[in-house]
Amino acid sequence: MMGMNYHRGLFPDLKTIATLTRHAVEQGVDFFDTAEAYGPYTNEELTGEVLAPFRGKVAIGTKFGHSLDSDGLDSRPERIRQVCEESLKRLKIEAIDLFYQHRLDPNVPIEDVAGAVKDLVQQGKVKHFGLCEVRAETIRRAHTIQPVTTIQSEYHLMWREPEKDVLPVCEELGIGFVPYSPVNRGFLTGAINEYTNFNIGSDNRNILPRFTSEAIRANTAVVEVLNRFGRTRGVTTAQIALAWLMAKKPWIVPIPGTTKLAHLDENLRAADLILSPEEVRELEDAVSQITIVGDHYPASEQSKVGK
Repeated sequence: MMGMNYHRGLFPDLKTIATLTRHAVEQGVDFFDTAEAYGPYTNEELTGEVLAPFRGKVAIGTKFGHSLDSDGLDSRPERIRQVCEESLKRLKIEAIDLFYQHRLDPNVPIEDVAGAVKDLVQQGKVKHFGLCEVRAETIRRAHTIQPVTTIQSEYHLMWREPEKDVLPVCEELGIGFVPYSPVNRGFLTGAINEYTNFNIGSDNRNILPRFTSEAIRANTAVVEVLNRFGRTRGVTTAQIALAWLMAKKPWIVPIPGTTKLAHLDENLRAADLILSPEEVRELEDAVSQITIVGDHYPASEQSKVGK
């Protein structure tokens, strides 16, 4: 739901958002992702409004962990409780299906964070606990206090860091994994080139190292690999990127975002593309020959992930 009003160029109007959401639900989509920080606040409000007709038929995940007044991090238990109450009102629901810590707060032990969410679960205000962009040790520590349901981190063919230690601990502990930006913020669709303008609206790609003209020019080789692979199968590069993720593990659930009906249908059709282990290896071998240019975050943001 983030693209409705945050970090992605020009935003659709409410009627378009409602139409897109209704179509998604009719096609079987039953999980939607938002956050207090998207906007801030307005993304949750929009999510609550457009999903109101489908209450009880869909699950909503939202996030806490930011100090929106100071542009820093704040996961103090009292702040978690405050965000929960405010998010429930904005989302127009009685319980948050999945409550993520958006970024690890170095000033608050993860055990205290998990304990605060555990209290909210016991009170019936939260159903499940999730973490975003954390390392394996943090997951283990949190899980001992309150079972972690899901980890959300960036993961796609151009960024495979979670494979090192996060995915193994997820499999060990029975935790799901939700890759955000599964088509690398649109890059793996093939629709972006070195002349693409990201200075529209609030599009954050204009500050990401991987989206400089030089990086795009170099990394287009990855899209060419997907193009060759898809051409013989009658599928798009985005569908291959999504199918690759779903082929990795049955408990990996990517959350591609879009503001366009055609792209929504394209993404959903990826679920029908089943890659064999041999095809997965073929893709990975081809992409591994390419040197990816550009970090996935600038230094100021990179310091907040993988903790």
